Amino acid sequence: MRNIEELVPEAGQADAVGLRGVDAAELARYAADPAHPWWRRRPCVHALAGRVPEGHVADLIARVRDSGDVGEVRIALLDVLAGREELLPWLRHEDRRQEESYGLPGAILKARGLLGDRSAVAELAALAASPGPPQQALGEAGLDALVSRYGAEAVLADVGDERPEDRAFRIRTRHRSGVDVTDGLADADRGVAYLAQSLVSDADRLRRYLAEAPTTEAKLWTAFALHRLTGDAAETRTIYDGLGRPRVEVVGLDEEVRSAIVHAYAGGCQRDSDPRWRVEALCTDPPVVLNEDERLRRATAALTAAGLAPRAPISCGEFHQQGGGTYHVIACGAGEVFVSTLGMFASAAEPEGGTEGPAAAREALAAAGFRWIDTTTGAIRVTDLCVYHFGGRRPLDVDTLLFYWQD
Repeated sequence: MRNIEELVPEAGQADAVGLRGVDAAELARYAADPAHPWWRRRPCVHALAGRVPEGHVADLIARVRDSGDVGEVRIALLDVLAGREELLPWLRHEDRRQEESYGLPGAILKARGLLGDRSAVAELAALAASPGPPQQALGEAGLDALVSRYGAEAVLADVGDERPEDRAFRIRTRHRSGVDVTDGLADADRGVAYLAQSLVSDADRLRRYLAEAPTTEAKLWTAFALHRLTGDAAETRTIYDGLGRPRVEVVGLDEEVRSAIVHAYAGGCQRDSDPRWRVEALCTDPPVVLNEDERLRRATAALTAAGLAPRAPISCGEFHQQGGGTYHVIACGAGEVFVSTLGMFASAAEPEGGTEGPAAAREALAAAGFRWIDTTTGAIRVTDLCVYHFGGRRPLDVDTLLFYWQD
């Protein structure tokens, strides 16, 4: 039989099936020894799921409690040691709020839920309302364990309904109990309303609710949910027209740029976005965009004709050597020119002194049909359209949206 080093030869290359065949005591000893690489110890912990040797529990718990140990190992140990009552005093101690290892605070809260600690309900509800799916999953797992142990009514009684995260927990719990949550579409918090629309599954109930929905936003969430269920674009447009085609007005944002941004981002924007953006994307025609190869060929030809000796275009991901986004980079005598994938939009790295980009490139591309996005237009913030960008989930400016890069 291969040993642990052979079964985990490199980081990220663990033979999970093979590790399950290793004696549990051997795995526990290896996992409890911080002298071994953490990326070998963590797969060993995973392989202990459901078979932790009682004689090694104390050593493994010691590793969980050791703030100097690697967070990834401690998190994995919390999962396999779920249900160990002796962990609860440590988990509940106020020092746990100072834990800084990525993901560990959420794992601690989940463990408290699994151990039946109802004092963690408020924090678990906040965790379940996190924008990131991994954190949501931890919060929901802890809450689900509490509901299973004490019943939905008892756990709901531990939270109020003033915080959006508490109302979100209430909606999820009601939905899982088979209760209609259409009324959540009128919640004042967009994150809660978004959650409600994602759970409603009765198209006829939504159609009836349209007449009684108390706000325009509630009606738009209803239309959005209905479209999710039926895909009926004509019905969605009829509702939108009947509401007067409401939209978020952004000072200085013209229709050409607006259309490009709406159809690139509104369909997958973050949950706190105004539903007007979402429904506008469903009910308006996307812009006609020139073929990407032709657009880049035209830009390169224009820069060549201007004597700027452009190099071959490369994607922004290739330019940054990671990630991707919505533009290509053309290096030339005028510096680095950016060509958007969302339309005939161009810009450039701003030189010191702020001269709105290289004049020669700007003039050459304008003559070829490109629109130069200057600093004034680029600085316009697209209100209430929340887009993920380097950990943030907030409205971005035009320049970032047209020339977006994310690693």
